[in-house]
Amino acid sequence: MKPSEPQAILGCFPKHREPLPPAYEAIYERHYLVNRGGKSKTTRLSQGMEGWLHRKVADDLPRLDAPVSTLEVGAGTLNQLDYEPVKGDYDIVEPFAKLFENSPNLSRVRSIYSDIREVPDVRYDRITSVAVFEHVMDLPRLVAECGVRLSDRGTLRCSIPNEGTVLWWLGTRFTGWEFKKLYGLDYDRLMQFEHVNTADEIEGVLGWAFERLKHSVCGVSRKLAFYRFYECSVPRRDVLAKFLEEQPPSA
Repeated sequence: MKPSEPQAILGCFPKHREPLPPAYEAIYERHYLVNRGGKSKTTRLSQGMEGWLHRKVADDLPRLDAPVSTLEVGAGTLNQLDYEPVKGDYDIVEPFAKLFENSPNLSRVRSIYSDIREVPDVRYDRITSVAVFEHVMDLPRLVAECGVRLSDRGTLRCSIPNEGTVLWWLGTRFTGWEFKKLYGLDYDRLMQFEHVNTADEIEGVLGWAFERLKHSVCGVSRKLAFYRFYECSVPRRDVLAKFLEEQPPSA
């Protein structure tokens, strides 16, 4: 997407998330921790498949000789570090401390932030994200914050579920069956709350923010895949800085 033609994608942000019904609120945190910890049959299966997401984000590291600085956005349980050899400083952004506070990888983390706007004005060689951007209501702002924090040769490396496609929807039917069995609730309602952005919308935001995008899929094509991966480089710094200056402080 050309920087002069951003409104087609930016106009739908920030998204609005309707509150969950009380029955979902009652089980939400427990289900989230079970899901991230791989403590059920389907979550163990899905986490096995999600290994593709983690490996794609980390597959640049074997090609790098010198240590690099990394900022992981939405670090969760710190399981991305299982795929990454020690290559330099590693900082994270993660608001939900319960996810990582008992992680054996915590000792490898230099700095922890609950919001990317807390990150000092430094430049990273890599900014990474695994299955996060589909959840972010103000995605252009987050991507812009990432872009202005990259070094000149830095890359934003993000992997996402292929939300908004038929194959992804079919892949969630088994998870939905277990969710219904455990809680007696409709899994699609939870997914509507969780996944506010489709894969195509995410690609549109990345194309607005960066001059160069490389993509790959876990599947046949963008439309017939479970997951997508993007390597984004050459951020449009002037466009992103101006965009961030115009954002309300509380957004």
